[in-house]
Amino acid sequence: MDVCCIETPIGYAKIVGDHNGITSVSILDKPENTSEYIPEPLTDCVSQLKAYFNNQLRTFDLKLNPKGTDFQKKVWKQLEGIPYGKTISYLDLAKQLGDAKTIRAAASANGKNPLWIIVPCHRVIGTDGSLTGYAGGLHRKQWLLNHESEYKQQTLF
Repeated sequence: MDVCCIETPIGYAKIVGDHNGITSVSILDKPENTSEYIPEPLTDCVSQLKAYFNNQLRTFDLKLNPKGTDFQKKVWKQLEGIPYGKTISYLDLAKQLGDAKTIRAAASANGKNPLWIIVPCHRVIGTDGSLTGYAGGLHRKQWLLNHESEYKQQTLF
C-alpha cells in the first residue's frame, strides 16, 4: 500500500491506496511524515482533494477500495449519493437502505467510513438538524458543511 499525507485547511489528510483503488483517507491533527513525493496511485486523490478545498470540485471521481462488511459498503455507497451542499438525517439514511429499524447499524457504518470527505459521511445529521457524531470532530463536520453551503457564514470580527 502506498501512503501520503497532505495538509488541508482543517488538518492533515492521510491517504492510503494502491492500483486497486483508494483504501482510506483519514484526518489527523498532526502530520505523519509529509513529503513532497506523492505515489502515482494516489496522485488523482491528492489533486481532487485539493480541488475540493479550493471550491473547484463537488463530486469525486476516484477508484475506491475500502475495507468493510457488505452492509458497511452498502451504507457507504448510499452516502456517495448525498449531493454536495445537502444533508440527510440518520433516519433518512436508514429508510433509503430499506428499513428504518437499521438506523443504529447505519449510523455505526457511517462512523466507520474509511474514506473521509470522498464518501461524504459529514452530510448526515440528526433528525432534529443537530450535528451528531463525527470521527474527525464536530468542528470539522461544521467546517465541511459550511464549506459546501451556498450561503457562506460570515464572521463579524
